[in-house]
Amino acid sequence: MQNQKLKAILIDIITPDTTPEEAQSRMEELENLTNTFGGVVVVKAMQKRGMPDYDTYIGKGKLDEIIEIGKAKCVEVIIVNNILKPRQSYAIEERLEKSGMKIWDRIDLILKIFDKHAKTSEAKLQIELAGIEHMGPRIFGMGLDLMRQEGRVGVRSGQGESNIEIMKRHLRTRKQNILKKLEDYEKIRKLHRDRRKRQNLKTAAIVGYTNAGKSSLLNAMTNKGAYVADQLFATLSTRVGKLYIQPKNEEEGKYTHGQEILISDTIGFIQDLPPSLIQAFKSTLAETIEADMILHVIDVTDPHIHKKIEVVEDILNQIGVGDSPKIYVFNKIDLSVRNLPEEPDANEYRGIVKAAKMAPKNLGWEEKERVEREKTKEIKTPKDPLHEIKAKYLHHRPVFVSAMEKANLDELTQVISKFL
Repeated sequence: MQNQKLKAILIDIITPDTTPEEAQSRMEELENLTNTFGGVVVVKAMQKRGMPDYDTYIGKGKLDEIIEIGKAKCVEVIIVNNILKPRQSYAIEERLEKSGMKIWDRIDLILKIFDKHAKTSEAKLQIELAGIEHMGPRIFGMGLDLMRQEGRVGVRSGQGESNIEIMKRHLRTRKQNILKKLEDYEKIRKLHRDRRKRQNLKTAAIVGYTNAGKSSLLNAMTNKGAYVADQLFATLSTRVGKLYIQPKNEEEGKYTHGQEILISDTIGFIQDLPPSLIQAFKSTLAETIEADMILHVIDVTDPHIHKKIEVVEDILNQIGVGDSPKIYVFNKIDLSVRNLPEEPDANEYRGIVKAAKMAPKNLGWEEKERVEREKTKEIKTPKDPLHEIKAKYLHHRPVFVSAMEKANLDELTQVISKFL
C-alpha cells in the first residue's frame, strides 16, 4: 500500500483566446507535475468556457460529472490547472465533502512537490512561507463565506469566526518567525557575497525552466556533484561550484593567466508562478540577483522552447535582473542531434553531379563550386533547427552544449571569460 500512487483527475478550462496547442501543452505540464509528485493521472478533463465559473471554476454540472467519475475510479484528488480563488476552493470542497476526494490547485501541487524535494532547513522554511502566502487568502475567504451563510457579516462573534481568527493569528505569527529565520540565512549569504567581492571573485548564476538541465550543467562545469534527476523541481536550494577558466589569447595562440569563477544553481522556474511564491524564495534567488552574469539554460529539445524562454525572462524581470549580462546555454544537444537532418551529401543529389559535369573544363575549382551551387538551388535541403534557434537568439550569445556528455563546454567557458 505504501507504493500505491495517488490517483488524480486533472481539470482545466479552454478560453476563446487559448489555442488547442497551448491547452494541450498546459495539460501535459500539469500531468508531468502530478507524475513528479508521485501521482497517476486517471482522467484529464477540459471545458471550453469564456471565463472560469465564479464558484466552481468549471461549470457545476461538469464538476458533478467529474466527481461521479472520481468516485467510480477511486480518485483521491482533483487538481485544477490554475490558481483557485478562496471562494472557488471553498465551494468545490463543499461539493467534494461526501466523496472523500480533495481539491488542489496548481500551486498546491507545486508546493507539495517542493515539500517532497526539500533537503535543507532553509528550503523547508521557504516552502512553509509560500504555503502560508497561498493559504492565507483562502482562510480569510472561508471566514467570510461562513459569516455570510449565517447572515452576520461584520459581526465579530460566533464559533466559526473565532476559529478562523485563531488560524489567521497563528499564521501571522508563524510567518513572522519564518521571515526572521530566513533573514538570518540571508545575512550569512551576504557575508559570503561580500567576501567574494573583496577577493574579486566573479559570479555566474544558472537559471532556467525546471528540468532544463541546470544542475547537470553545474556538475559538468565544476564537478560539484549536485543532485540530478529527470523530474521537475529536483533542485530547491542554491548550490555553488568553482570554475577555473584559462582564457585563450587568440592573437598569440597562447593561454594567458586563468580566472576563478563561482557558478550557482538554484530553483527552476515554471509558468504561472504567482509573485508571492517567487517572493517566498527571495533568499534563494539572491544569488541570481547579485550575480555578475546569468547563464540561462534552455532545453533545446523542448517543443515549447520559445514559450519557456519567455516565462524565464518574465520571472527574471520580476526579480529585477532582466537586463543583466546573459548567455543563452542551449542544453541537451546530444538528444537534439539524433533528430536533426543529416548534412546533405553531394553524391546523393544527381543535380550536383550533373552540374559538376556541365561546368566548363577551363573553370577553376571556385568557379565550378559556384556553378554547382547555382545549379542546385532548387534542391530543398532540410533546415537545421539549431541554426534557426541560433539566428533567433544571436543577441544573447547562444552556446549549444550537452551537460550530460560534457560536449562543447570549452566554447561556453570561453564565452563566459570574454564577459568577465
